[in-house]
Amino acid sequence: MSRNFAMTGVAGYIAPRHLKAIKETGNILVAAVDPNDSVGILDSYFDDAKFFTEFERFDRHIEKLRRQGDDKRVHYITICSPNYLHDAHVRFALRVGADAICEKPLVLNPWNIDALQELEQESGRRVYTILQLRVHPSLVELKSKIMQVTTNKKRQIELTYVTSRGGWYLVSWKGQTDRSGGLVTNIGIHFFDLLIWLFGDVQKSEVHLSTPTKACGFIELQNAEVRWFLSIDKNDLPADVTAKKQTTFRSITIDGSEIEFSGGFTDLHTVVYRDILGGGGFGLEAARPSVALAHDIRNAKPIGPNDRVHPFAHKEFGR
Repeated sequence: MSRNFAMTGVAGYIAPRHLKAIKETGNILVAAVDPNDSVGILDSYFDDAKFFTEFERFDRHIEKLRRQGDDKRVHYITICSPNYLHDAHVRFALRVGADAICEKPLVLNPWNIDALQELEQESGRRVYTILQLRVHPSLVELKSKIMQVTTNKKRQIELTYVTSRGGWYLVSWKGQTDRSGGLVTNIGIHFFDLLIWLFGDVQKSEVHLSTPTKACGFIELQNAEVRWFLSIDKNDLPADVTAKKQTTFRSITIDGSEIEFSGGFTDLHTVVYRDILGGGGFGLEAARPSVALAHDIRNAKPIGPNDRVHPFAHKEFGR
């Protein structure tokens, strides 16, 4: 039996992955909303979907469908809107009797999760988030190998992610900390969730550098010590990457050995959707550790360099 979906933020960058997942799992998008009307992508997936540029009219339409019975109502609302709207749009989903499937970050502050848990209980509906790296085959295999090895020595991890962005980035909502959560939340939370999932709870965190375009720090996890560096500045790309005219460099090493997971990304959202529809999925508590860590990093005062600083940050400190 197909389920009815609606979507917020359908004109955004990540929306096509969700449209694909809804279609590939045999379901239907019946309505979507975005203040931006550049949504021709809908024709490739659901050309019959109702589209709104005003949330109030979208709200009214979803409420009308709710009153027409189970075959017409919206069962799931997919949330691809800017980060600061996630909390409100999840609440909207629960209010109209739908489960919510929300892109990362689920919310910007850990206490928002507490409130959503209360609303889950009151409404009887569920909130899911997309933690797609947890279903990447190479990373699932890596986690299995890690769990089979018993050691008292903490793994040494180096996370480096440089993804070049033009001047538009800082002008857009993504460059506004109150709307995106800043660089660490917007592009780092995927990797922080992955590392916590692989190596256990956060025991200590320190921030060495934090600017609108780059940040770095150190995290001690239950079973690992992590030096991390995130940047949207193309000048931080390694020379060999620039020579290949590539705009992104992503690397995670464990005790000096590279984790290879460069491929296999295209269908991960579909895998997560299938899991949700099959009774699984990642809920509020799964999202909490990375939300809390990103919040703490965002609000921490940088302490400058020490012997735990990431090598990519040396030039920032004149070392």
